[in-house]
Amino acid sequence: MSNIASILKAEIVRVSRKEVRSEILAVKKANAQHRASIAALRREVETLRKELRRSMKTRRSQQPDETAGARADEGDVSARRFSASRLAAHRGKLGLSAAAYGKLVGLSGQTVYNWEQGKSRPSAQQIQQLAALKEMKPAAVFERLGIAGSERG
Repeated sequence: MSNIASILKAEIVRVSRKEVRSEILAVKKANAQHRASIAALRREVETLRKELRRSMKTRRSQQPDETAGARADEGDVSARRFSASRLAAHRGKLGLSAAAYGKLVGLSGQTVYNWEQGKSRPSAQQIQQLAALKEMKPAAVFERLGIAGSERG
């Protein structure tokens, strides 16, 4: 009796291994196809990223040429860049508080402080106002604020 039981058990194990092997083979094939598909998608994404970078570079290089005519029409001599450290240095050179400096531009001291800390950036029009302020002589700046020479320190 035990002989039949052990033979039956061995046959069941053999058949179940055969079934499991065929199922695993199907899963392995599907896995390989998915991996190949993922690899192809990654290559495609990388190609698209490169193309996007290339188009952004060409767009940036063309943009100043397109807007130069518009700036010339507006009477703007050149495009201005903003530097938070240069703004802070100019304000320090004048010995003004952020509130007083903001008053010159028509904004709050907190706005000037945020610009200096890099938390925000001025608009193009505000950059032009800052540039005009930097070109002014200190005496004219203090006169505009209504500060006499003896009050400056």
